Parts: sequence; C-alpha cells; structure tokens
Amino acid sequence: MPNVYTNYKAVLTTNELTTLYTVGSETTAIIKSLRATNIDEENDCKISCFIVDTDSVSYTLETNRNVQKGTSEELFNSYSFSTSPVVLKESEVVKMHAQNGGDLHVILSVLEIS
Repeated sequence: MPNVYTNYKAVLTTNELTTLYTVGSETTAIIKSLRATNIDEENDCKISCFIVDTDSVSYTLETNRNVQKGTSEELFNSYSFSTSPVVLKESEVVKMHAQNGGDLHVILSVLEIS
C-alpha cells in the first residue's frame, strides 16, 4: 500500500454546496488539515464542511465557522490537542459551503493510502 501526501484546493465561487474531494477507488484517506482563507478584506464569511458517505448520508464536520475578513482559519488539524484525525473510506466525499461566493479559498491536506 503506497502512502501519498497530497492536497486539494478550491475557490468557493458560489454559495452552493461544492465538492472539494472524493476518496479514490481502493483508497483510505486521513485528513491532516483543512484551511480556509477569506480573501474579502471587508466582510466576514461563514463556512461549513460535510462528509457524505456511500449511502449519500451527509455528516457535519464543521458548521457555520466564521472566517474573519482577510484572515485564515484552520478548520481541522490533526496536530491539535482538541481533535483527532478523520478517516475517510473509498468513495466518501468532502463538501464545502460558503456563505458568500468568491470569498473563500480552501486547502485540504490529506494522506491517501491505497
């Protein structure tokens, strides 16, 4: 089983639910971090993150986290004392929702084991 550290990036251009990452075939993924940056210098923006399993059931990982104008937030960090890694199975999906389209850039860092 090779281990690959990689990242997935998106600009949340709308306020619709956006797919950030889908776990590949015969792969397990461990989320290392999830960073959101608000490029809007005048307005705060809320972000939510969900994991959707293979039965299309959505689970909330983060809801309405405020990202202040012109700053970044670490939404999930496996090195933090308050969190543990989130393990995703084959075909599970990470989806993001931004309050304001175009304000947020997100980067998901993940370890993929296949």
